Amino acid sequence: MKKLLMMGTLVLSLVSFSGSAFAAGYGDAGCGLGAIIFGNEQGAVQILAATTNGTLMNQTFGMTTGTSNCNPAGLVKLEKEREEFAQKNYSTLVKEMAMGEGENLDTLASLYGCSQDSHSDFGSMVQGNFSNIVQSDSTTSQEMLSSLNSEISSHAVLSKSCSGIIG
Repeated sequence: MKKLLMMGTLVLSLVSFSGSAFAAGYGDAGCGLGAIIFGNEQGAVQILAATTNGTLMNQTFGMTTGTSNCNPAGLVKLEKEREEFAQKNYSTLVKEMAMGEGENLDTLASLYGCSQDSHSDFGSMVQGNFSNIVQSDSTTSQEMLSSLNSEISSHAVLSKSCSGIIG
C-alpha cells in the first residue's frame, strides 16, 4: 500500500507541474540548488531536484536574492520583503536609524542590496537624514521606506552601491 501511495504521489507530482518552468531555465522542481545539480532534465530526476531544494531549504533564499539559478524577479520580490521587514521591525528600525547603527539597520541595508562595505555609509546617511526619513511620530513604515528610497537615490555612494533601490 505504501509503494502504491508513493507511486501515485510521484505521478501526480510530475503531471501537475507546469511546463513553463522549462522556459525559465530550470525543470519542474523550480530553481535552487536542485536545478543547478540536476538541470531541467525531465522525469523522475526532478523529484531529486525538489528533494534537494526542500532538504537544504535554499529555494526561498534563491528566489528572494536571485541566486541559485532563480530569477531575481522571483516569487518573493525584494521590495515586498523589505516592506514586510520594515513593518514588523519598525520601532527598532527607527531607534537604530537615529543611532546610525544596529543589526536591523544592517539587515535593511542588505535588503536594499547595499554591499557590506557600504553599511556604515548607509547608517551615517540615515542618521544624518533621520528627520527627512521619519518625519513625525505618525510616520508609517511605508512612508519611511518611500523617504529612504529618495535619500538613497540621491546619495553619491549609496546610489551606486545599493542595487535594490526602487524608483
